[in-house]
Amino acid sequence: MFVEYLDSYADQFEIRPRYHTAVESAIYDRGKNQWVVLVRDMDTSAVARLATQFLVVAAGENSAASIPPVPGLSRFEGEAIHSSAYKSGRAYTGKSVLVVGAGNSGMEIAYDLATHGAHTSIVVRSPVHIMTKELIRYGMTMVQNLGLNVTTVDSLLVMAANFYFGDLSKHGIMRPKMGPLLLKSQTSRSAIIDVGTARLIKGGVIKVFQGISKINTNSVEFHGGRQNSFDATVFATGYKSTVNVWLKNGESTFKDDGFPKKYFPNHWRGENGLYCAGFARRGLASIAMDAKNIANDIVAAMDKMSC
Repeated sequence: MFVEYLDSYADQFEIRPRYHTAVESAIYDRGKNQWVVLVRDMDTSAVARLATQFLVVAAGENSAASIPPVPGLSRFEGEAIHSSAYKSGRAYTGKSVLVVGAGNSGMEIAYDLATHGAHTSIVVRSPVHIMTKELIRYGMTMVQNLGLNVTTVDSLLVMAANFYFGDLSKHGIMRPKMGPLLLKSQTSRSAIIDVGTARLIKGGVIKVFQGISKINTNSVEFHGGRQNSFDATVFATGYKSTVNVWLKNGESTFKDDGFPKKYFPNHWRGENGLYCAGFARRGLASIAMDAKNIANDIVAAMDKMSC
C-alpha cells in the first residue's frame, strides 16, 4: 500500500526519479546562477550533467555508518562490524560479543545476541532513559491531547519507569537529568524502548561496561582497567552525514560535520537556491515542516522572477 501511494504521488505530480544513480558532485556556477550536479548511473557507469536553479539536499542525517576512532581497533583480530551489517545472533551462539553503543539499535542487538546464546556485553557510556513503548505513547498523548506541561509529564514517566524497571543504576545504567520527552525535543536523543534487554541486564545475562580505553588483538580494556576477551565487536555507534563529500561549495550552509549552520527552525534555507530537508534531528514532524517551507519559498522565488 505504501509503495502504491508513492507511485501514485509521483505520477500525479509527474516526478521521474532517477533510480540507481549516485551524486558525485554539486557545484554552484556563479556566472550562470545555477547548480551543476554530476550524477553517475550505478548500472552503466554513465555520467550525466544536470543544471538547476534550486538544489534541495534531502540525503538525510544518517547517510553513512560511523565507527569512532577507538585506540587499537585496527589490530583487533576478531570480527568488528557496524550495526548496519548485523543480521542475526544465530552466527554468534557460544561466542563472546561486545556491543558498543546503548541506543535503541545497540540494546536490541544485545538482546538478540543474548537470546541466541552469545555471551553478551554492552558499553553504556552516557545516561539513557529506558522506557516501554506504552509509557512513551501515554506521555505523548498527555502532552498533545491533554495539554499537560512536558516537565510534569516527564516526571510522571520517570516515576513509572523506575517502578517498572527498578533501580538500574546498580547495574551501570544511569538516567539523564533531563526527562525523556524534553531530552528528545532539545537534543534529538530518543529514549530506549525496551524489548527485554533491561531484564537480561538485571539478571546478569548481559554485562554492562562504562567505556572503552583501548582494544587489543583479542580483548578490550575498559575504563577502570578491567579487561575482557571478545570474539566479535558490534559498533552500534550511529551514522553521519556525507553532504560535504559531494557538495563542493555549500560551506555557507553546512558545517564540517555535514549539518546546517543555522539552528531549527531556520536551518532549512541556505544561499543561492540551496535548501536542506531532514537535518533538524527532530523526526518526521520537522521533515514535514522543512518540505512545506522549502516548497513555499521556491514558489515565491519563481513568482518573483515571473513578475
